[in-house]
Amino acid sequence: MHPCCSLLALAATLASAVLPIDPSVAGDSLTCGNGVVEGTEECDDGNTTSGDGCSATCQLENTSAICAGIPTVSGTAIKSVLVASGLAHPTYVTAPPLDPNRLFIVEQPGRVRLVKNGALQTTAFLDIGAKVESGGGEQGLFSVAFHPDFETNGFFYVNYTSKPSGTIADGDTVVERYHASPSSDQADPLSAQLVFTVHQPFSNHNGGLNLFGPDGMLYVGMGDGGSGGDPLGNGQSNSSHLGKLLRFDVSTLPATPQHFAKGLRNPWRYAFDRATGDLYIADVGQNLFEEIDFVPAPVASGVNFGWNIMEGRHCFNTANFNTPLSTCTMTGLTLPVLDYCHSTSQNGCTGAETTHPTGCSITGGFVYRGCRMPDLRGRYFYSDFCTAFIRSFKGVSGGAAQDVQGHTAALAPGGGRSIDAVSSFGEDARGELYIADWGSRSDGEVYEIVPGP
Repeated sequence: MHPCCSLLALAATLASAVLPIDPSVAGDSLTCGNGVVEGTEECDDGNTTSGDGCSATCQLENTSAICAGIPTVSGTAIKSVLVASGLAHPTYVTAPPLDPNRLFIVEQPGRVRLVKNGALQTTAFLDIGAKVESGGGEQGLFSVAFHPDFETNGFFYVNYTSKPSGTIADGDTVVERYHASPSSDQADPLSAQLVFTVHQPFSNHNGGLNLFGPDGMLYVGMGDGGSGGDPLGNGQSNSSHLGKLLRFDVSTLPATPQHFAKGLRNPWRYAFDRATGDLYIADVGQNLFEEIDFVPAPVASGVNFGWNIMEGRHCFNTANFNTPLSTCTMTGLTLPVLDYCHSTSQNGCTGAETTHPTGCSITGGFVYRGCRMPDLRGRYFYSDFCTAFIRSFKGVSGGAAQDVQGHTAALAPGGGRSIDAVSSFGEDARGELYIADWGSRSDGEVYEIVPGP
């Protein structure tokens, strides 16, 4: 894909580190207004006055109070803690903007699972497995994005490859809107409304991330249509929706896609920095190079990231995928701020590429903007599906990622567990980061990055 503890014991162990537990098991000492989030409080700003972002009953009114009452830890030491296990190929982790007590995990076969107050719920939030084509390694349910106003409208948007349905062919990309009562633990599976569909000529390179941007628009990452080398030229074609970062105004459905950026091969996760609006895109390479693209805010449309003229920072050879061309026309292209090699002995692997861990399929993450570790803020995390290193960098200067650091050893879970195939990262409502380990069949896991050691 790219793409020894019981659950009750796990929930108790992680209560203070992950998601708040139910007040009934937290004792009788919960006090709204004492400045510390307890139980199912969503915030606690030290008073019981509404209208300041945190209500008189310690519920979030808006994101300004998202960190109110969350204790902080100095330093950048980190570790991982298990949040959920026994998952069927997890592909994404997210939460609605004002819902810090729930975490939603996407499973590739077609379910959205729910972790509530630290416990994985038995019943899925949404199960559309009957509609989802997941037979190919890069097919399935890829993501869910909650509307910025989910607390009032209950809308969320899924991205999957479809089984045949009317004019939709097997494996075509479908983006649909569903509805749930904002506080409900199950969505309405019959509420589907089509946002967008596009034909996929091959089974791989489906992209698949839905994400709302700083402008309130829905962004959708699309791969180049698959096969190898972009044989149909979709990445550079202005007439194809493939190989693009698309943008949608979802106020009216179906929605019309706008080509926000082009020149992408298979954007396997992109992110807007929730503090600055900067755009990061991890684009999976062909045979030689993986890359991370960056555009500082305000991000304007029309950026060309170069595929299939470029692979990483190298000229792509459509006649021989294993040997880069010595020259090509790069005018108007935005080159990556970081790339690395599949092998340090391969053709073209030079300079800083030779000192970076190798891989074969990059997995992009997010810029940490969480509440608990202020010294970690601003670091962009990423991994590789094949080699499972976990690294980060902070800032971009002169077209290059700065202060690149490795976290693989620090985030190794231990206790007989390991992170072997990072299929995605995720963010909860407070901006804390999660790692999805794809697993095999039903042993996928999700970990949270927390203060260490």
